[in-house]
Amino acid sequence: MFTDNYPDSLKQLTQMCKDSYAINPKAFQSANVKRGLRNFDGSGIVAGVTNIALVHGYVLYEGEKMPDEGRLLYRGYDVQNLIDGYTKENRYGYEECAFLLLFGFLPTKEQLDAFREMTNAYSFLPQNFTEDVIMRAPSANIMNKMQSSVLSLYTYDPNPEDMSIENQLRQSIQLIARLPIIAAHSYSVKKHIFDQDSLLLHRPKEGLATAQNFMRILGQDVSFDEEEARLLDICLVLHAEHGGGNNSSFTCRTVTSSNTDIYSAIGAAIGSLKGPKHGGANIKVENMFSEIKENVRDWKDDEEICAYLAKILRKEAGDGSGLIYGMGHAIYTKSDPRTVILKKNAASLAEKKGFKDEFDLLQKIEALSPSVFKEVRDNDKAMCANVDMYSGLIYRMLGIPSELYTPLFASARVAGWCAHRIEELLTGGKIMRPAYKTIYNVKDYTYISDR
Repeated sequence: MFTDNYPDSLKQLTQMCKDSYAINPKAFQSANVKRGLRNFDGSGIVAGVTNIALVHGYVLYEGEKMPDEGRLLYRGYDVQNLIDGYTKENRYGYEECAFLLLFGFLPTKEQLDAFREMTNAYSFLPQNFTEDVIMRAPSANIMNKMQSSVLSLYTYDPNPEDMSIENQLRQSIQLIARLPIIAAHSYSVKKHIFDQDSLLLHRPKEGLATAQNFMRILGQDVSFDEEEARLLDICLVLHAEHGGGNNSSFTCRTVTSSNTDIYSAIGAAIGSLKGPKHGGANIKVENMFSEIKENVRDWKDDEEICAYLAKILRKEAGDGSGLIYGMGHAIYTKSDPRTVILKKNAASLAEKKGFKDEFDLLQKIEALSPSVFKEVRDNDKAMCANVDMYSGLIYRMLGIPSELYTPLFASARVAGWCAHRIEELLTGGKIMRPAYKTIYNVKDYTYISDR
């Protein structure tokens, strides 16, 4: 390995590399670059239009962003109403949510039954897929294994390059059905290879909802708690979609705009979601929470909690990023509707599972963080907890290992990705190709003897 044989050379090359890539921050200002594709007030640059979802977190009043209660709508339906509707009818909702995102309307019972039958049939992976793809090249990171597995599905598809909408729908439904199974099997193989645990591989069972099958496959003896599976189903619905501007959906649309195959587009989206600034933030919340629990002696003492949060913001604690993970969002200001729903469900489960003290501590972190931000950063903008604040605790209470937190996110979000891909194919028209301004001067070539 180069890094092993030439450590001093690598250090020198690293510094030279950093020097050659250095750009004065003023260059971005002079070129009027909207870094992160965001305006100076934090709002996103409009890159397209969509009929799939609405993410509402603020209103513009005379050109100024004003905080507002958050709302999340799938195809015009408030996600809270969707969840209330199917739970009152004692049903699982993720498959109905996926149908709504793909086709734009709520299905009849007959249409939903047919869709469930398709997802059930497609949830069985191709013959020997687990053995040949997942087991032969195991990964300690489940997201990477999911990404490579999705790319491998291309070779199992008899018609991978057909860009007709009929074929795209067939592939989309297959991916929605298969991704949770790939995640569960990848975790089982990871445990066996890297953690020296017994290898348990369970197949999905026909007639079960996605959440039921995931809990069943994950369990030691294919049994699961029905109430817990229903809570996981709510988590899947809340993670299924979040507008075209989030990083992974935008990645999917960008890659799709080149007219490449669906497996390349979804694989790219998975790679985006893995990042700790996106879907991987739920693990960051758990790590931060564990550190706070260890270092704050009295979980009920607001002053002690605030002091530690201030240390995190000053980069004296935490991972050194200066971020309180789980707080703040690019769009939501007063509230994240997903957090409101998860928090309500987390409260009741925490009482039953003996996690009330941890849940109360999370609530205190949520409540105290804005005032600590104001004190340390002199920033009093509206700030709310995002979906990652409580999702990790919920998964832990459900007995789901932390390695699967982000893979579960991906297993749900694939429905939204596929909907955005189809919308991009039907309405996009042009390959996405933004501009970058080059700021160096033209140089004359120098012969190596003169350097």
